[in-house]
Amino acid sequence: MNSTQVNAATGRKLKNHTSFGQTVRNSLTMAYRGILKIRRTPEQLFDVTLQPIIFTLMFTYIFGGAISGDVISYLPVIIPGILVQTVITTSIVTGVQLREDMDKGVFDRFKSLPIARIAPLAGALLADTIRYTIATVLTFGMGYMMGYRPEGGLGYVAIAALLVILCSWSISWIFAFFGVIARTASSVQGISMIVLFPLTFLSNAFVPVDTMPNWLQWFVNINPISHLVTAVRELTNSGIVGWDLGISLIGAAVIVAIFAPITVRAYMRRT
Repeated sequence: MNSTQVNAATGRKLKNHTSFGQTVRNSLTMAYRGILKIRRTPEQLFDVTLQPIIFTLMFTYIFGGAISGDVISYLPVIIPGILVQTVITTSIVTGVQLREDMDKGVFDRFKSLPIARIAPLAGALLADTIRYTIATVLTFGMGYMMGYRPEGGLGYVAIAALLVILCSWSISWIFAFFGVIARTASSVQGISMIVLFPLTFLSNAFVPVDTMPNWLQWFVNINPISHLVTAVRELTNSGIVGWDLGISLIGAAVIVAIFAPITVRAYMRRT
């Protein structure tokens, strides 16, 4: 892989060939940098720590009795829904922070280092999987404290967690693309919210589909978020590996296949 460095004395760009192994090492180093940023500014974790707790409590006690008759009966419905909604929306941060770093000139400084040019982007995407993992663990933990007992067993819960983390990572490529091409971090967040909020709320994450108007049900049924929520529910509540799991994995692969190349191409042009 080619990377470009800047000669400090002449200001001229120099091309450097980096091996695949060096690219991986550079990316892991940049991922560690992202983790250090979280340690130094823990408020960055508010969305993955407070949001799962607040949303779980709020939705469960507001809608539990009306939808399922009682809170305990609603937990198998709402916990997978809250998990998907929380972790997916967390992926927005990837694009926002990427744009902020580019605006601050951080990536310009990286160009003068003998590292693979793709490493800062790959490292940022890897570091954000830590955020998804924290949100996943907290959501399941909050559900357990409220009385949620997944009948699928711990193994299927772990598979469901990995599925959500993988799908969120794939979606983060979309927001990384927005982060590269957008002008400001606020515009990245605004565009991402417009795209993601209808998808998460117009799904089966919080209420049964058959309670919705007929004209809305068709969209909910084809919504990829609904397929992911269903897959998580089947895994955690029944230990079933259904076709919704396959659809979710195929969808994640398609997103990466489309957005990873165009994101990398746009990133290379702008850095």
